[in-house]
Amino acid sequence: MHLTFFDLDHTLLADDSDYLWGRFLVDEQIVDATAYARENERFHAQYRAGNLDIHAYQRFALAPLLTQPIERMLALRERFVAERIRPIVARHTPALLAAHRARGDALAIITATNRFITEPIAALLGIDTLIATDPEIVDGVYTGEISGTPSFQAGKIERARAWVAEQACVFDQITFYSDSHNDLPLLRWADSAVAVDPDPRLTQAAAQAGWPVISLRGEQPPPMPGDVAG
Repeated sequence: MHLTFFDLDHTLLADDSDYLWGRFLVDEQIVDATAYARENERFHAQYRAGNLDIHAYQRFALAPLLTQPIERMLALRERFVAERIRPIVARHTPALLAAHRARGDALAIITATNRFITEPIAALLGIDTLIATDPEIVDGVYTGEISGTPSFQAGKIERARAWVAEQACVFDQITFYSDSHNDLPLLRWADSAVAVDPDPRLTQAAAQAGWPVISLRGEQPPPMPGDVAG
């Protein structure tokens, strides 16, 4: 059986769910608009540059879960997915996922974005397996810290290997789709790597490694499995 990992933000989605969640909280007046928007932009720039402190970022991103009733945050999350995420599922994402399912692949999303945000997005996409950065919960309450290894940069390999080792079946090939240079460690670890609407550093790395480059956002549908990923 083949295993196909997908990054989420800017890969299956045409934007960044983590960043958009922050904007949504500002719009809903859950957080101070000026201060939160400024920090959201700062961390987003760090991510693009490849020097994000994932622990500091998650303390910032998870802070509203510490101060707001969880029922309110769950209701907001439902609206967020309907209003902000559903419209940014990349144009050709459904067809790509369907093609991998038709081939019989096991599918998994692996993302640095925290599980609170991404769990309903994975459900929207019909993908049961989600490897995300897990918020720490103690006695049913979010602490603002990360539980275990964040699935970010080299941590994605650790989390991916651990998940694969737990499975009953043996995968004969592992493919990974991503847009970001932050995912180069996992792209190099996978048997097959596919760059999706890649950032400039990943574009360069893909050219050097001979990885296929596709777009899930363009007018023309990309090659399907077998054509791009073996």
